[in-house]
Amino acid sequence: MINHLISELVTYGTEHGLVEAADRTYTTNRLLELFGLEDYQEAEQTGQSRRALHLILEDMLDYACEHGILEDPSITQKDLFDTKIMGMLTPAPSAVQRTFAEKYALSPKTATDYYYQFSQDTNYIRADRIVKDERWTVDTEYGPIDITINLSKPEKDPKDIARAGKAKKSGYPSCILCPENEGYAGHFSLPARQNHRIIPIQLCGEDYFLQYSPYVYYNEHCIILNKKHIPMRIDQAVFAKLLDFVRQFPHYMAGSNADLPIVGGSILSHDHFQGGGYTFAMARAPYHYEFDMKDYPDVHAGMIRWPMSVIRLQGKEAASIAAAAGHILTCWRGYSDPESFIFHETENTPHNTITPIARMRGTLFELDLVLRNNLTTREYPMGVYHPHAEYHHIKKENIGLIEVMGLAVLPARLKDEMLQLETAILKKEEIRSNPMIEKHADWAETWIPHYQITPENVHTIIQKEIGIVFVKVLECAGVFKYTPAGIENFKKFLDNI
Repeated sequence: MINHLISELVTYGTEHGLVEAADRTYTTNRLLELFGLEDYQEAEQTGQSRRALHLILEDMLDYACEHGILEDPSITQKDLFDTKIMGMLTPAPSAVQRTFAEKYALSPKTATDYYYQFSQDTNYIRADRIVKDERWTVDTEYGPIDITINLSKPEKDPKDIARAGKAKKSGYPSCILCPENEGYAGHFSLPARQNHRIIPIQLCGEDYFLQYSPYVYYNEHCIILNKKHIPMRIDQAVFAKLLDFVRQFPHYMAGSNADLPIVGGSILSHDHFQGGGYTFAMARAPYHYEFDMKDYPDVHAGMIRWPMSVIRLQGKEAASIAAAAGHILTCWRGYSDPESFIFHETENTPHNTITPIARMRGTLFELDLVLRNNLTTREYPMGVYHPHAEYHHIKKENIGLIEVMGLAVLPARLKDEMLQLETAILKKEEIRSNPMIEKHADWAETWIPHYQITPENVHTIIQKEIGIVFVKVLECAGVFKYTPAGIENFKKFLDNI
């Protein structure tokens, strides 16, 4: 059986451009060593390999468990082992970089098409898991909003969590984003990356790397990471780098999480951006109000119709837009508006920052600046401009770059909870009596009376109501509310720039 699986996998590698014909025997022997085999009989190949990669790997994992090669069949252990397997098929970084450069000479999109497919072929992006994510769109007053329940990121086994806690801490790599992850074997606390290859690029003369997110929250979700392990920071240089990225890859957008806790991303210790080939809902938002910046006559500016407070800049010159954005950032860092409950600083702690997003709009550079504030109070200990408690049953986590742009990334728990809620509604059961869904009772009771609910429409109705909650969450995160009073206060700030 294992001989057939090895032969099948190596054939997969040759068919997908991972293994050169001259390297077939070499790759086979590496796999034999991994599985502790000294004898091998090449299995007869009948045409093109037809099985999906994850099925081949699942059979290899079963063999490894049955023969004591893999003693603990936890998800983490299996992921570590099958990544080790794929690492033996994955070309060296130099070969991948060389191919990317050749493709880029044809066009930037040709290069990223190659690299994105390569990242799936090596199983770095686990396509069989990504398809499990639930996705839908909800029409709102701000236009269509995208919702996804993330089911592709595996839950940690409690035993693996315990082992990770007891394991000796290593300072290498410094974090999950560091370039040193390329080819790293991983352990209980850090995923294996033998099948991971990164592409060197330069942004405004500084060294960065391009890679894809293994969880692909949206189409071609990429990460642009600094070669150095240095903290996130929002400044004019970052605006210039984002614009330089979309200049080099005009079919992609690029943005950065903010640089302060609560309103920032989950990793603030390593400078990085996120991008990809996806048109977010915010990019489709029209201007609500347009204005001139007298010191930047070649930059068109305006606020857009969006639940968060967004200034959009457009122009033909990236340097002018970056300079205008730097000026706005300086103004915002020091701006307070007690009437709007905006305080730029309390007890020497800064609160104001920006989440920037860059894209090309035809021949124009475009930069969206989302105003953020991370103030906390006794009433809102997790943040005044953070999802409020009444929405935590749907979304409790920080509102980062992806959510800001109009894509809800919701926790996996919601899938089972919503299925149980559907059942309770159809059977007219008491929602509060079910410990798993009682947190949703207050919410459900507000909208159930407004529908004629049937087995055919209950799922769609719940999806719609989840989307409405997500819009409320974005409104919570908006520093100037999208109300007549909030818009006027927003304009007061714009008058100061």
